Amino acid sequence: MRDDEILTKISALVDEEHELRNRLTAGEVTTDEEHARVKELETALDRCWDLLRQRRARRGAGEDPDGAAVRPAGEVQNYRQ
Repeated sequence: MRDDEILTKISALVDEEHELRNRLTAGEVTTDEEHARVKELETALDRCWDLLRQRRARRGAGEDPDGAAVRPAGEVQNYRQ
C-alpha cells in the first residue's frame, strides 16, 4: 500500500469514528455498539500509522518502502507516541 493510500484509509477511519459519535448522540447506536466499533477503529488506525511510519523510516534509510508490512494488532497497539 502506498503512502497516499494509507493516508486515505486513515482519513476514512477518522471520518467513520466521527460519524459513529454523531450516531451515538442521535440515539442511532447504543453506547456498547459505539465503544466496540471505536475500539476496532482505533486498532485499524494504530496499524495504519505504524505502516506509514515504517515506510517513511525505510525511505529515510535509503531502503524500499514497499518492504514495510502491516504488523499484528497486538504488536502496534498502545505504542507510545
